[in-house]
Amino acid sequence: MEHEKMSTILLRLSIPATIAMMVNALYNIVDSIFIGQGVGYMAIGGLTIAFPVQMGIMAMAQMIGIGAASAVSRYLGAKDREKALHVVGNSYIAVTLMGVMICALGLIFIDPILRIFGATELLMPYAKDYLQVILMGSLYFPFVVSANNLIRAEGNARAAMISMLVGTIANIFLDYLFIFPLQMGIRGAALATIISQFISLVYILAYFYGEHSSLKVQWKHMKLNWQIQKEMMMVGSSSFARQAAGSLMAIVLNNSLGFYGGELALAVYGIIQRVIMFLFMPMFGIVQGMQPIAGFNYGAKRMDRVSEVVRLSIIGTTALALLSTIFGQLFPETIIRLFNDDPALLEYGVLALRVVIAMVPVVGVQIIGAALFQSLGKAVPALVLTLSRQVLFFIPLVAVLPRVGGLGLMGIWLAFPLADGLSTIFTSIWMKREMNRMKEELAA
Repeated sequence: MEHEKMSTILLRLSIPATIAMMVNALYNIVDSIFIGQGVGYMAIGGLTIAFPVQMGIMAMAQMIGIGAASAVSRYLGAKDREKALHVVGNSYIAVTLMGVMICALGLIFIDPILRIFGATELLMPYAKDYLQVILMGSLYFPFVVSANNLIRAEGNARAAMISMLVGTIANIFLDYLFIFPLQMGIRGAALATIISQFISLVYILAYFYGEHSSLKVQWKHMKLNWQIQKEMMMVGSSSFARQAAGSLMAIVLNNSLGFYGGELALAVYGIIQRVIMFLFMPMFGIVQGMQPIAGFNYGAKRMDRVSEVVRLSIIGTTALALLSTIFGQLFPETIIRLFNDDPALLEYGVLALRVVIAMVPVVGVQIIGAALFQSLGKAVPALVLTLSRQVLFFIPLVAVLPRVGGLGLMGIWLAFPLADGLSTIFTSIWMKREMNRMKEELAA
């Protein structure tokens, strides 16, 4: 990571991560297509209500995983492997306790949780059937999410990709089996998800305790260390904030959509949400390739290489986002029709999709900026930049725009591109200051 040509190492780490993220995003689309075609668009509305809870679970797991991965990259860069192993051991403790807590509290408070996220009387049965099963998988799913970051931290993006691929492929197959031949409805989709997550877990354990990983944790590394726990949480807090902010955004958004557009608007957003994930996931693949490189070289005091990997990552994310956005703008009706061909769904969905994705090509800068500070172990700026798009801009826009000039539902859709543009400008200013500081440090 310290001497290899930057474009080569970034591609080597990013391509497997990008493929894995795209396949994972494709799974979310296929899952919704199966549910929309096999159960109906009301079930997609129920999925829209339950999905932010899943994102909240992932947010907590990513907080530990990315925080631990950042520390592991920096310790490996500083040639302190034993300290890196203690970080890994502490991440295992944290995700295990987290999984038990999420499962227990989620099942106890499932009804009020779903109501907070905007469940109507019509959508509640679908959302509850789905989430009850998903919460059982939360006993081990946080470990899967966290461990994938650790695998990438030691430079083995291919193994992290495979762990996601095996789970995703199994999920698509089981989705079809449970929804169509076995007629298990939305509960079958949830069961397919947790079974596939368990398959990924088995692969990850085999990897860590096989011959390819250098992060073989022993019992001596499993001693609880509050300083390590604090470091993981602080650095990973920006990732947690981004996805937790997504859940907070969902509370405001789902309730606003229900008020201005009812169940149909929630179903439309459920489809758009899957499309947005497909647009964003390749960018996060590049981010996952960039982060261990930036963290390692920052630990090795190679600021020139940190600057170079940031520049290349911004170019890559922008190119990917531009291509996928053009496709979405050209074929919105075809995309919506994949999920369900209800005329009302098509009428609302086509225009909404075009508006929502209008500014996606510039978002790569915002994502890279927040991830850079995370990789450098700078928790405060990483947290602020991560929150900027969803909390500082999007939520206020959703609260205000529908009331401006009678925009109503259209005001909600317009909040997406406006938040994308404003947060990108905000991040660009902050990131430029940091890059200038690095140049001065390099010159000194």
